[in-house]
Amino acid sequence: MNLRPVFKRRGFSALALLTFATSTLLGSRLHADPTFDSIAQEVLAIFNHSKNAVVKIEAMDQHGLLCGSGFFIDPNGTIYTSYTIGGESHDIVVSVGDKKFPATRLIGDSRSGIAILKVEAQTPYLPLGKTDTLAMATPVMTIGYPMDFQITPNFGIVGGFNIKNLDRYFSTTHIRANVPVQRGEGGSPLLNMKGEVIGVLISGIDNGAGCFVLPIEAAEKVRSDYMRFGELRPGWLGIGLQDVSTPVEGSAAQINQLVGGAPAEKGGLQKGDILIEVSGKKIKSLSDMLDASYYFTSGDEIPVTVSRGDEKITVKLRAADHPSLHREIAGAPHLPGMPLPAPGIPLTPER
Repeated sequence: MNLRPVFKRRGFSALALLTFATSTLLGSRLHADPTFDSIAQEVLAIFNHSKNAVVKIEAMDQHGLLCGSGFFIDPNGTIYTSYTIGGESHDIVVSVGDKKFPATRLIGDSRSGIAILKVEAQTPYLPLGKTDTLAMATPVMTIGYPMDFQITPNFGIVGGFNIKNLDRYFSTTHIRANVPVQRGEGGSPLLNMKGEVIGVLISGIDNGAGCFVLPIEAAEKVRSDYMRFGELRPGWLGIGLQDVSTPVEGSAAQINQLVGGAPAEKGGLQKGDILIEVSGKKIKSLSDMLDASYYFTSGDEIPVTVSRGDEKITVKLRAADHPSLHREIAGAPHLPGMPLPAPGIPLTPER
């Protein structure tokens, strides 16, 4: 029997048949693979265990209705979400299953790209993890409310760690997750395979092919400021940096500017000093200092170690309020000569 005319009449080709057969065979092998089944079961288990703590958020702004995602972080109704959803909106309503609750904004931070909301209810919540051991290719997942769809899981891997995107700097290093996202999923949690939150979805990449995620420690810094002071208290040392061609103890970050009367100058740092360590974080480049400075809180003591000639000197500096505290990007600590940190490209909320 000659099959070629049949395929031609039905729009098939030998290549299409081969592709179909290969994909069918591969699919059957994947489903028969215990490893594949194990991963699928693990993702499903995390989704079922975590989904009740993920919420849909609706609010109003000057353009109309906003819809996004968020999640509870304690049993008292505290919610993390993205700034695009909760940062400047009003009439905020949180849907928990088939129940709706009015929410109040505790704080919004355009610098980090998050907002913290509160509903008056006893709630399920997600445990918080850590990102210090997170590595490229680590499997991760998100749970959110895309557009008008029901709660939805997404699965992917960590693609990298970036403090810069398209010549603009974030306020701190972000997780770049190769996880597909859609409108309405801004503010969703990024989960590790223990079901712990390791970040908050802040911005999309390449039309939703991936996303940038604020590490959970950076979100907790915002909450810590609010719990301590009722407001954001970003700190500042008054240091300008430049790269040097010959690193010292692995660091190429040299002080080339000291703001008069700022903590760094008053604490005895000098132009030409090479930054070695700040707040326990090893400094290798200018971006490392930008990352470290995000976690400064005004009034807190910041240990700084520098290399000066043949000496290694450690001083303790008391961080001051940043001069840009009342600018559009509130309190964004930055290095002279570098662009101000920015939240990046937001995950556009569904309207």
